[in-house]
Amino acid sequence: QLHSDQDKGDGSLKYILSGDGAGTLFIIDEKTGDIHATRRIDREEKAFYTLRAQAINRRTLRPVEPESEFVIKIHDINDNEPTFPEEIYTASVPEMSVVGTSVVQVTATDADDPSYGNSARIIYSILQGQPYFSVEPETGIIRTALPNMNRENREQYQVVIQAKDMGGQMGGLSGTTTVNITLTDVNDNPPRFPQSTVHLRIPESSPVGTAIGSIKATDADTGKNAEVEYRIIDGDGTDMFDIVTQRDTQEGIITVRKPLDYETRRLYTLKVEAENIHVDPRFYYLGPFKDTTIVKISVEDVDEAPVFSRSSYLFEVHEDIELGTIIGTVMARDPDSASSPIRFSLDRHTDLDRIFNIHSGNGSIYTSKTLDREISQWHNLSVIAAEINNPKDTTRVPVYVRILDVNDNAPQFAVFYDTFVCENARAGQLIQTISAVDKDDPLGGQKFFFSLAAVNPNFTVQDNEDNTARILTRRNGFSRHEISTYLLPVVISDNDYPIQSSTGTLTIRVCACDSRGNMQSCNAEALLLPAGLSTGALIAILLCIIILLVIVVLFAALKRQRKKEPLILSKEDIRDNIVSYNDEGGGEEDTQAFDIGTLRNPAAIEDKKLRRDIIPETLFVPRRTPSAPDNTDVRDFINQRLKEHDTDPSAPPYDSLATYAYEGNDSIAESLSSLESGTTEGDQNYDYLREWGPRFNKLAEMYGGGESDKDTS
Repeated sequence: QLHSDQDKGDGSLKYILSGDGAGTLFIIDEKTGDIHATRRIDREEKAFYTLRAQAINRRTLRPVEPESEFVIKIHDINDNEPTFPEEIYTASVPEMSVVGTSVVQVTATDADDPSYGNSARIIYSILQGQPYFSVEPETGIIRTALPNMNRENREQYQVVIQAKDMGGQMGGLSGTTTVNITLTDVNDNPPRFPQSTVHLRIPESSPVGTAIGSIKATDADTGKNAEVEYRIIDGDGTDMFDIVTQRDTQEGIITVRKPLDYETRRLYTLKVEAENIHVDPRFYYLGPFKDTTIVKISVEDVDEAPVFSRSSYLFEVHEDIELGTIIGTVMARDPDSASSPIRFSLDRHTDLDRIFNIHSGNGSIYTSKTLDREISQWHNLSVIAAEINNPKDTTRVPVYVRILDVNDNAPQFAVFYDTFVCENARAGQLIQTISAVDKDDPLGGQKFFFSLAAVNPNFTVQDNEDNTARILTRRNGFSRHEISTYLLPVVISDNDYPIQSSTGTLTIRVCACDSRGNMQSCNAEALLLPAGLSTGALIAILLCIIILLVIVVLFAALKRQRKKEPLILSKEDIRDNIVSYNDEGGGEEDTQAFDIGTLRNPAAIEDKKLRRDIIPETLFVPRRTPSAPDNTDVRDFINQRLKEHDTDPSAPPYDSLATYAYEGNDSIAESLSSLESGTTEGDQNYDYLREWGPRFNKLAEMYGGGESDKDTS
């Protein structure tokens, strides 16, 4: 309550309030000055409020006293229970932990004022989880309460922790939380085999590395604490079998280490041990952390394939041996107790040329063709062995045949040599260095000797004794105008037994050289050319000649195409046209048109005279016939020539009639030609042409029109 000394109680003063919460949380009675709270006040929201109060004249609104400030402090009461930040906690602790091992700490908070009474003093207790765990009242640390808690017996625990204020006294407020505790695994259990003896079976034909079976030791632990290593520690098959640990399944896989043989041994006994890899020293007293079992392996009998005495064979033979020579023998046997006979054969895919063969009974390999080391130095064969009683059961073995060298090839020039000698060469001048190659490969290496086949006055050879030789001149000066090329035979021999030699011929050209010995020209024809004619001029002349030849060929082709044009140029239909030759012969008096003497003397005919009525595309050589006697009738001669032409297969079937200047009997149909109209004084009537049909209308119009013109004139 606020009160001013100026207040007479007559209501002339008015109290006003300002500051934190004024008008909302706190209000003042303007007449009496009493301050009231409008709602419940929570200290946890705000612990104190600062307010200002003043008394003023109600009528003038002027302050009668200075403004005064005061603080309202909220006293705390226990109205908040302790709370945990997590509703559920998760924790873990290793199994077999000692009593008092810390698991996790939980902490609760209280919103009440810790400096005022015991409202915020919290005490922890365990409501659920005893007798396995306990909690420290002041700190909230959860600890193990029982020794040797085993994960294999129980793994999960749920603990309920209570936090209570007022120091845990009656009337205090409380809150709870749940803690899920898991026991983690430790290696406190050794591996154990479920059986003391394990029986396995394996066929004797199983290859090395074959898995026979698996064994597994169980371990109650998990993760790396359950990892086991398997090993064979004893038994009569320690060298015949292996065991491999498979990590993902923790099984021991027993495999074949060496080939098995039923006829040699049928039963093996192994002692297998399984041991933990990660052992905790704290639990040695629970050991040993390993276990053993007995594995008995029975070998089953199968029909086995033949077995060769070796895994591979190597035979060496000289290339000059005779056909049918045995180069080696392979041996195989039947490992079964029946011991069936063996048949041998060659895989022809490894001997496509059939150079070798094999005796099927004893396995002897012999040659069927000649050998040549220079063609193939190695032959890789595959020999097949099969039981006669069971041909499908086969075995293969590789056979390597090495062909040894024999000196059967002569040395030759290493390359082709393009050798030349300068015209101004001097005696003893080097013009070429030669070398040789030999297909043979002697043990001591290649050694060649060079010499001339005969004494040569122009050149000589000098052996360098390093498988090369030098070609030297023996005289001064050479002339390509006299001799442009020299042939020099060189004898090359080797140093092996028997000695082989060959003769190689060097072609030496004579060339013009400059002062340094560089070749300029080797053609003798170049001497005949004018001195002033350069290479560019020669090329220009050659191009001109080629252009002239092309022009001549084009001109000939155009002329030939022009000659092939038809004699009759039809404007409409050839059936409705009359061909006009615009040429009239001179008759029998015209001796220039045809020489009748040729018919009487066929020998005088010209070979190249062509037929005048057509344009032939191919020229045929006329056949010569015996000359007819002078007193032979012309008719017989013409008939004879006609018969020859009819029977001549080379004569083309021209659609024309050859005229031989012989006039036969009159035609029954008479002639339609108007060639004789010039000798006839009277005019002819061509009206009958109109009666011959539409094909002769054109002809009728032409001749009918002519008469009309004449009459008109």
